[in-house]
Amino acid sequence: MVRQSNTRARALVIISTTVVALVLLLATAVYAFTGPVPTEGVDYRVRAGDTLWDIAADHTEPGGDVRRGVALIQEMNELDGSLIRAGQVLVVPAAR
Repeated sequence: MVRQSNTRARALVIISTTVVALVLLLATAVYAFTGPVPTEGVDYRVRAGDTLWDIAADHTEPGGDVRRGVALIQEMNELDGSLIRAGQVLVVPAAR
């Protein structure tokens, strides 16, 4: 009897922890991808070795969310993914 109760309690704790973790991840994702899209941008010519993440990190204010920067660059340039090529000119958010 006690053994079955412990198993149920453990299962409940695991399920509850998983649900809380998923809710926190979802909240973080929503926070990262909400907010106004900046109307001002500057041109950036992609160099060999650049990644969308690196470009976004360079144009994200200190303490800002780089994921949001990536999403903004993708949206401002109508990119479907993160593939960019050397020589390509991207519009990136202007410094604030």
